[in-house]
Amino acid sequence: MAAEPGSSGREAVLDELRRLRTRMPQLTGALAAGVDGLVVAHDCPGVDPEGLAALTAAELGVAVRVSDATGRGELRELLVRGEHGYVATYAAGRSAVLTLLAEDRVNVGRLHLEGRRAAARIGDLVDAAEAAAKALRPARSTAATRTRNTRTPRTSTTTDTRTTTES
Repeated sequence: MAAEPGSSGREAVLDELRRLRTRMPQLTGALAAGVDGLVVAHDCPGVDPEGLAALTAAELGVAVRVSDATGRGELRELLVRGEHGYVATYAAGRSAVLTLLAEDRVNVGRLHLEGRRAAARIGDLVDAAEAAAKALRPARSTAATRTRNTRTPRTSTTTDTRTTTES
């Protein structure tokens, strides 16, 4: 079975998520996703990863706006505490986020320490994979770009001529 493009990067991210869950038994799930809400890798049994990734993107959008509106700078992390535990989201590189699900009894300081470290590593992996994918894309030819950009909308000369002769 052939590997998909970028699958080795996804495997490396999945390995990082699994190591993180091993180091922190109070984690009940871990998800790496793009800021666009698409799953990169996940280890979150009992949770719909696509739904969680989409919700993470939505919460990220609101959190970024709050951070900007209050002058707090670029968003780094977000912590939500529910009755049964925590949802922690960390910026991971330029285009990804790490979301961790933790039990209520988790040490929040350790959660942040481990989450920040893992997010940095995952960010490096995702950014490197994106750079590699970008380098593999064929460059668009200059002639094709020039032709596409210089097209002008079609106008009806018949209508113009008719209008001119009728007046």
